[in-house]
Amino acid sequence: MGAGGRMTVGNGKHEGKESPVRRAPYTKPPFTLSQIKKAISPHCFQRSLVRSFSYVVYDLILVSLFYYIASSYFPLLPYPLAYLAWPVYWVFQGCVLTGVWVIAHECGHHAFSDYQWVDDTVGLILHSALLVPYFSWKYSHRRHHSNTGSLERDEVFVPKTKSKTPWFAKYFNNPPGRALTLLVQLTLGWPLYLTFNVSGRPYDRFACHFDPHGPIYSDRERIQIYISDAGIFTAIYVLYRVAMAKGLAWLVCIYGVPLLIVNGFLVLITYLQHTHPALPHYDSSEWDWLRGALATADRDYGVLNKVFHNITDTHVAHHLFSTMPHYHAMEATKAIKPVLGEYYQFDGTPFYKAMWREAKECLYVEPDEGSPTKGVFWYRNKI
Repeated sequence: MGAGGRMTVGNGKHEGKESPVRRAPYTKPPFTLSQIKKAISPHCFQRSLVRSFSYVVYDLILVSLFYYIASSYFPLLPYPLAYLAWPVYWVFQGCVLTGVWVIAHECGHHAFSDYQWVDDTVGLILHSALLVPYFSWKYSHRRHHSNTGSLERDEVFVPKTKSKTPWFAKYFNNPPGRALTLLVQLTLGWPLYLTFNVSGRPYDRFACHFDPHGPIYSDRERIQIYISDAGIFTAIYVLYRVAMAKGLAWLVCIYGVPLLIVNGFLVLITYLQHTHPALPHYDSSEWDWLRGALATADRDYGVLNKVFHNITDTHVAHHLFSTMPHYHAMEATKAIKPVLGEYYQFDGTPFYKAMWREAKECLYVEPDEGSPTKGVFWYRNKI
């Protein structure tokens, strides 16, 4: 791993053994968060209400344009052109709506504007329209940022140790099993996480993002969870009225399939940011916030990086400074690379190849045998 921190497949060594990847550093870094921040131009931390809204307007114009074309012209297409046009619409609309999702995510981090009420209002509207409980996810996601890389306290995509791996996992450790696992993960992973805390941090009782009195939330947060639920119920009611007026099939084609694509990209983006054979995880004996925040990876989605407002390839900077607006994140990423050195992680593998590789290589975590750092865990693939 060179000064740029690029993850490479090669002959890197660790603990005297050959490794399929060159691992990220796991010792305490020789720099502090304040030193990283000093490398970034101060204007990168400034939030512009006008500029932030310009991205909302731009995305919603594209959403409206795609909707207009599909609803006005697709019914006029002769067979079989309509069957070819709909998948194109689904992909384009799903990708742009993922960008809308990212902007709502910015609101949850107070990165949209200097006004918390503006951020929460915009975030609540945009996320509710995508059937996301805004405040519920906002609070659990902030805890993820506060505990990234911690096996005990991280909120999502918490890897299991070998002893806690389900007994049936070995039967899915093959190409058909991985394909099925990825299919379920990308289609049902997001609603399963929100509803049943699947892949989330274990709690001592049932945890659900829609339950204001669940263990995820504190007493002072409960009223806002009710507001999130009200936003979801309102969106569902609007969708019900649309289905009654236009038909369920029309609603599925216009809204349902693009939403599946949004949910799939959301899960995939998050999964690849935090799942890589080169990334360490820590137990309480080794974890600290800075090392946990650095145990993430920037990825390359090609042209989709821009469509997704660079949440894909500026994730390291986002974890270090989550209130920074997305439109400054690329500049900030370039500025912090020389400071982070080998602690900056980037993998340019195409996301569809990386998805398959990580599903194969990252099955559970264990510390290295014989290593004095028993609190540092690495991904394994032998069940």
